[in-house]
Amino acid sequence: MGCMSTFIKKYKAKNGATVIQVIYKKGRQVVKTSHIGTAHTDEDLNLLIALAKEEIQGAQLALEFEEAIANAVPLEVIKTYPALLWSTLEYVYDALGFSDTGDEVFKKLVLARIIEPASKLDTIRILKDLDVDAPSNSAIHRCLKRIVELDYRKTLSACCVLHTTSQSLSLVLYDVTTLYFEIQKEDEYRIPGMSKERRLDPQILVGLLTDRYGFPLEVASFEGNRAEVKTIVEVLDTFKARYDMRNITVTADAAMLSSENAFALERAGYHYIIGSRLSKAPYEISEYINESGCELTDGQIFESVMYMNTKTGEPRAKRRVVYQYRKKRASLDLSNIEKALEKARRMQAGTAPYKKNRFLKVTTSKREINYELVKSARLRAGIKGYVTDLDIPAQEIIDAYHQLFQVERSFRMSKSDLKARPIFHHKRDSIEAHLTVVFAALAIAKTIQDATGITIKRFLQKLSPVRSAVINIDGSERIIKPRLEPEVRELIAKLESKCGS
Repeated sequence: MGCMSTFIKKYKAKNGATVIQVIYKKGRQVVKTSHIGTAHTDEDLNLLIALAKEEIQGAQLALEFEEAIANAVPLEVIKTYPALLWSTLEYVYDALGFSDTGDEVFKKLVLARIIEPASKLDTIRILKDLDVDAPSNSAIHRCLKRIVELDYRKTLSACCVLHTTSQSLSLVLYDVTTLYFEIQKEDEYRIPGMSKERRLDPQILVGLLTDRYGFPLEVASFEGNRAEVKTIVEVLDTFKARYDMRNITVTADAAMLSSENAFALERAGYHYIIGSRLSKAPYEISEYINESGCELTDGQIFESVMYMNTKTGEPRAKRRVVYQYRKKRASLDLSNIEKALEKARRMQAGTAPYKKNRFLKVTTSKREINYELVKSARLRAGIKGYVTDLDIPAQEIIDAYHQLFQVERSFRMSKSDLKARPIFHHKRDSIEAHLTVVFAALAIAKTIQDATGITIKRFLQKLSPVRSAVINIDGSERIIKPRLEPEVRELIAKLESKCGS
């Protein structure tokens, strides 16, 4: 009856729309008609024709398989590779506008880092495993130079700002972490300091500014011995100058609270909500407990003022403080207090080796438990303070501060999933370039997580096994696309919906 042939058929429906079909014929006989869809616009028409061509290619490959099997032609798998994973990451990279750098090597470094963080040389191996043309080691080094010389970080930051909404930029979150170096000798940049991980290695400080949802906006690095509190204004000023931002409220943890910072933020026109460390129970709360004889209730809020030091000879400045008691926080605080107290008692009795303990007072002649300090700590249990210059309801202050977990989550992602530490680069420019790569990877990973609702690690686990194959049929190479499970299709659809909007 002849060979099987396929072709695309287009015809006008009564309502004026264009119907697209794929017709299968053997000789002159139509054996199958596949309805692809009905197009009402040119865009719909182009899409349906592309889908029809895909179906024809699949049908042709199936026919070749049938003929190869019938004629006993050997089939050989040449290679398999996760084409879907790579193309999906490329899609998000382009959707964020990062292709504005015009640097293919940079893109490959960023996407490879998401898949498997590694050294520069090992990145070449990762790209080859992905069936992606890998740059040479020298090409990677040239790219690292371009990243700094052409200020890719500024380009990326601008793309990230465009990706956010004006509402999410009205409140920004700031936090600092440390990245250590496995080197023998420090320099003027990599210097031992107050380490988040209690390490003695040379380190740098990294400040990350995000929107209220934890999406990265700006990253900056500082000398390892720089005080955290002295980084926030510098990062905010850079951000504000770049985008002429106005009416910004920044939220930061208690490490950023100082009278100098508060005044600097106010002078620069920023609003702020900064956590406050409590050295003793606030007067208003102590008075409430003593006068009413009642226990604090979960979520109870108190307002007070904090006096901050000004220049010598000037009266101290008064700032608003909001306090809130949370039962869950109190339970954790009291548990930690009892553990520390029990350790202090064992050290006092000599049944445990001496270590620094806040409740143990040590003199030359004896060791004593500071029960006044224990009492004060118990009174403070469950209470958190928030210093602000904003005149808005107290609960809004508290809610805004609690968004800080978003930037903490971003830091955890960059240091675990994206392996930002330790850093093995030796020159500051290379370190800055590395942080720029991590910053871009973090933005892509955050976009994927927000769109799909799963972690980037889980996303990679879902897409990595979905592999395309190149096979040899009687000397002719063919690409076989993988079958997509419904769960994978749903993840891709969510991403397209998020990035295409």
